[in-house]
Amino acid sequence: MERSNGRRGQNPPGRRIVRRTRGQQHGSITRLMCPGDLGELVKPYVFLDFFDDDSLQMGELPFHPHSGIATLTYLIEGELRYEDSTGASGVLAPGSVEWIRAGAGVWHTARQTKRQRVRGCQVWIALPPELETAPARSIYLGPEDLPRCGPALVLLGSVGEVCSPLLAPSSMNYLALRLQAGEAWRYEPPTGHSVAWLAVSSGTLSASGKICAGEMVVFEESGQSIDLRAQSDTVCILASAAKHPHDLVTGYYSVHTSEDALRFGEAGIRAIAQQLRDVGRLSR
Repeated sequence: MERSNGRRGQNPPGRRIVRRTRGQQHGSITRLMCPGDLGELVKPYVFLDFFDDDSLQMGELPFHPHSGIATLTYLIEGELRYEDSTGASGVLAPGSVEWIRAGAGVWHTARQTKRQRVRGCQVWIALPPELETAPARSIYLGPEDLPRCGPALVLLGSVGEVCSPLLAPSSMNYLALRLQAGEAWRYEPPTGHSVAWLAVSSGTLSASGKICAGEMVVFEESGQSIDLRAQSDTVCILASAAKHPHDLVTGYYSVHTSEDALRFGEAGIRAIAQQLRDVGRLSR
């Protein structure tokens, strides 16, 4: 089965893979990318975790902060109860998305609701200067809210005429793909998307080389297409973007474009922490 994301005409050779990693595993979480390693190559994407837990090992992720970034959590399987310091709370069903633009500071938490497998991924996205100190905002979308183009759920950006309901902070596409064994799909990124990477949650596919479950690959910087063919039923993330032109200035849970912005964001985190302590949501 051959599919394309809609462009016609002659296609140049597919992009080469220039880096690959299996990251570092910490219990049920595999950290595939950080700002200090592959995040420098594929920014604005600066951090990526895959999580996969079939027990209550993951339990509750305690309240923790962010500033200067947006986080997007895609829940492939299972159910999580969420809460954040903007006042939002509820339950993420399988196939749902949590989008938090942390900006000047936010705290959030999540916990498993049932003894069942929970599988998904979270990416951090560096924000441009005009958004990195803006008020925090969170949006939670169910699977019925996420548009599809062929095998791709369009979580951020657009593919062909299909657009995500989430407003991306800069020019980027972030797609969740489900490919059946033998299925092929060509991704042709928008003009200016020189950054591209792919991470496989389950299954095996080829894209200028074999990519197995648990692997993340970085493609060369270019405007070329990416040709995918699933060797088995596969679930993966495919992302592209115009490269973030700013430095990555990092704190413990924060990424900003300058030291001044980092200080502003960390001050916002401390102020929210005190508010949470005052209502008994954080220990003193």
